[in-house]
Amino acid sequence: MIVDTLNEKLQQIEEKFWLVYDAVKPQKLEEELRVLDEEMGKPDFWNDPKRAGEISAKRNMLDQKLSEILQTQKMLKDVKEYIDLLRMEEDPEIYIEVEKDIDKLDKLLSKLQLDSLLSEEMDPKNAILTVQAGSGGVEACDWAQMLLRMYLRWAESRGFQTEIIDYQPDDVAGIKSATMIVKGPYAYGYLKGEQGVHRLVRISPFDANKRRHTSFAAVSVIPELDEDINVEIKEEDLRIDTYRAGGAGGQHVNKTDSAVRITHIPTGIVVACQSERSQLQNKMKAMNMLKSKLYQLELEKKKEKQKELEGEKKDISWGSQIRSYVFQPYQLVKDLRTGFETGNIQAVMDGGIDDFIESFLKFRATGEKVD
Repeated sequence: MIVDTLNEKLQQIEEKFWLVYDAVKPQKLEEELRVLDEEMGKPDFWNDPKRAGEISAKRNMLDQKLSEILQTQKMLKDVKEYIDLLRMEEDPEIYIEVEKDIDKLDKLLSKLQLDSLLSEEMDPKNAILTVQAGSGGVEACDWAQMLLRMYLRWAESRGFQTEIIDYQPDDVAGIKSATMIVKGPYAYGYLKGEQGVHRLVRISPFDANKRRHTSFAAVSVIPELDEDINVEIKEEDLRIDTYRAGGAGGQHVNKTDSAVRITHIPTGIVVACQSERSQLQNKMKAMNMLKSKLYQLELEKKKEKQKELEGEKKDISWGSQIRSYVFQPYQLVKDLRTGFETGNIQAVMDGGIDDFIESFLKFRATGEKVD
């Protein structure tokens, strides 16, 4: 019976829904919203506009999350009632509507499932993403620029804002390195799986003999920290250099030493910023980036210590190859951790990396690779 087929599909969706419901925890979201509403109701709430803006953004994000799960629950209930009506009396129009609603529910749940995987403390933050050319000269620099463009296009498709805060062009083509902030809800949660080494195989446009070359570029992703997160940085541990900003940026570029590079001597971490017009503003941004990197370093140390205690083999993310992009002799982009692959390399290079992001988040949550 046709109605039984619809009911089977709905039961499968309902099972997925309750798994997501348990992961999202609507009651907890309601409590968090209540606390934020109390905070926003205080007379002095807008005395600190930056903090007020962050709380308002968080409230909107939680409210949207709660609304989506409750609306999906209501829709699920409505579809069940329509199926009951179809059991009593078959109606082609209702049948078509139920089919459409089941497809819509399936898509909604796929989104909710993905969102439910973003549950770590830093996932909601903005992301600081750095692309660094590997060894290989102009080939690697060109590849680094291609990756930077890919992430810029991805962020644009999501409606996220981007700000390039450091840009080091190569003398011939491409970039030696670039750092940008990706601003939007869960930017870090989505992008954290992009950290690692990205490998390109193609016929080089810079080789007169048209030989195939392999190039590498490393991607680093860290969360942008709020000002209220305290990370101790000693003044004596810093070496601060100023230099003239390069690239596009206005009349001040290459005329004043406004760009700032900070080296954290104990760890060897180097950060730089040249996006602002004044040296002081660039220093403040660079310090915030250093704070984020040091915080991330401490988290990674704790994770490594936990792995040692559990007897697990260490996995150094920065030095590990995570994805391979083959342009010739065949076309394939493959994630070496999850097994997910696609032959549509043009779509990937134009920012179509959502399937890779989703497969990584699912792999991280379940440990299961793509078949």
